[in-house]
Amino acid sequence: METTILTTNNVWMMVCTGLVFFMHLGFSFLEIGLTRQKNTINILFKNFFVITIGLILYCLVGFNMMYPGFVEGSSGIFGFAGFGITAPEGGMTADYADGGYTWWTDFLFQGMFAATAATIVSGAVAERVKLSSFMLFTVLYVGLIYPIIGSWKWGGGFLDVLGFYDFAGSTLVHSVGGWAAIVFIYLMGARIGKFDKNGKIKAIPGHNLPFAAAGVLILWLGWFGFNGGSVLSADPELTSLTLVTTCLAAAAGGVSAALFSNILYKNFDVTMFMNGILGGLVGITAGADQMSPTDAIIIGTIAGIIIVLGVAFIDKLKLDDPVGAVAVHLICGIWGTLAVGIFGAMAGTEQFISQLIGVGVIGTTCIISTFTILFIVKAITGNLRVSKEEELIGLDLSEHGMEAYADFASKEN
Repeated sequence: METTILTTNNVWMMVCTGLVFFMHLGFSFLEIGLTRQKNTINILFKNFFVITIGLILYCLVGFNMMYPGFVEGSSGIFGFAGFGITAPEGGMTADYADGGYTWWTDFLFQGMFAATAATIVSGAVAERVKLSSFMLFTVLYVGLIYPIIGSWKWGGGFLDVLGFYDFAGSTLVHSVGGWAAIVFIYLMGARIGKFDKNGKIKAIPGHNLPFAAAGVLILWLGWFGFNGGSVLSADPELTSLTLVTTCLAAAAGGVSAALFSNILYKNFDVTMFMNGILGGLVGITAGADQMSPTDAIIIGTIAGIIIVLGVAFIDKLKLDDPVGAVAVHLICGIWGTLAVGIFGAMAGTEQFISQLIGVGVIGTTCIISTFTILFIVKAITGNLRVSKEEELIGLDLSEHGMEAYADFASKEN
């Protein structure tokens, strides 16, 4: 019986691992669709790099840095269990992780999360980032910062002791990527043509909204693994509840963003609809296992409104985020994390304060570390962004020497 339960749990966790991996196709489609065709290959290259280097780094250092085995009485800030990965004794039996999965499945599922933080940054810096700068940043941020911050909660560190709660990563994954994104785009500056000489916003439309729509739907599907797998077993009650709250928050986020943007701008903007869905998903992720269906709808509805206001706020700051990554992953990530202290099973003043401290500590750490890493990156590569000439002809030609749609290329960008 014990073996049967372990097998069932492990199969579910492997399915969820596949769904989280599938999300990278969604990110790729979304970023491609919301940017210009002359930068398509560059976006694909960055996404492939994030997945591949993310898994390798997580194997070499990340997993043992994120789950270092903090000893009782330690500071719970930094630990390292050694280079490489080796399955411990009993790692393939029900003695490991309460029979929820095997050690190898644990590593691979968590490894899929590791690359997501850098993927969030990829979309925000699209169309002008220097490829070598982005690659070096990814190595340092995913290899060091993400697992260290993750250890503070998921590895049993000081935030876990404090009572901070983040079920599947509204802060530990999405905000970690979002904080890095906002610092990166602040230092790099806007794309050429995004703002006129008077500072007025000029829209730069994406070249393929059907791709973007496909990306959002793939991400929504993948979130069943992202949140559903974070139950860390195939527990029927918790898994079912998590999938219901995840779906309802996404639906509510999409509807509220579409309607609210129509109220403000007098049009039904499909990109706001799509980002509203993603905002709802990010918002529910911190507490998907604790919320009722009604709570999920409220959280998603507020997230959708936040998306519309967040995108406008980022534009007002003269920050250029081609895919809305900061509004979706950072602002909605913060909202979802704080929502645990308002709606969750442990809701109350004490829990809300714990959530607020977690958001503040992680935000401060991400900002300082991103500035530091980008200073190092700029010193090594010479610049964070490509030259004006390279940006105008497109990163596909300037960085890769090829076109994504060679047989159908037009003179229009």
